Amino acid sequence: MLEFCYELPYEDLDFTDKETRKLYRIGRGEQGVLLVRPYTNLICAHWRFKTPSVATESANKIFSMYLGYLVDGDFIGMDMCRKFLEMGFTRSRRYANHHSGTKYNDDGSIKPQEEDHDNCHYAESAQIFKKVRDIVAKSDTYVRMRKEWRSNESTYTTTVDALATASNVKRARYSRGSTKVHR
Repeated sequence: MLEFCYELPYEDLDFTDKETRKLYRIGRGEQGVLLVRPYTNLICAHWRFKTPSVATESANKIFSMYLGYLVDGDFIGMDMCRKFLEMGFTRSRRYANHHSGTKYNDDGSIKPQEEDHDNCHYAESAQIFKKVRDIVAKSDTYVRMRKEWRSNESTYTTTVDALATASNVKRARYSRGSTKVHR
């Protein structure tokens, strides 16, 4: 499995373009969810989790978009929907565990979980997104297309590396501590 490539000049790329599509890497979890345009813009406009009813509406809309991409055979769109559903789950869980959304104290230690972390409205929102995410991620068609895409990712490595180098963007290896772009 190839990691998501953060070195590409995403602000200049349109992943609906036939050649640019070859640059897409699945990565892990929700990596790149806010970078791959125009999918990010289209899906993010509907991504919400503040209450269970809002999360239900959001997850249903994203699932509807997923089905549209499925009909079109657009794996990148399908995967981006999965990533937004994953992000809906993880962000809702973050707020369920820490209502402020802040996981760490000023000294770097982890704040204790909220007493109602397993049954508050954010926990309910998380379950809504997880249920829909699981439907998407376990779909036979999605699993087959993902496996096929993964098998082709290594074929495109040279193209990705060349474009990343040509963009003159240097990024420290992705980590929690360092996500700044240095030009």
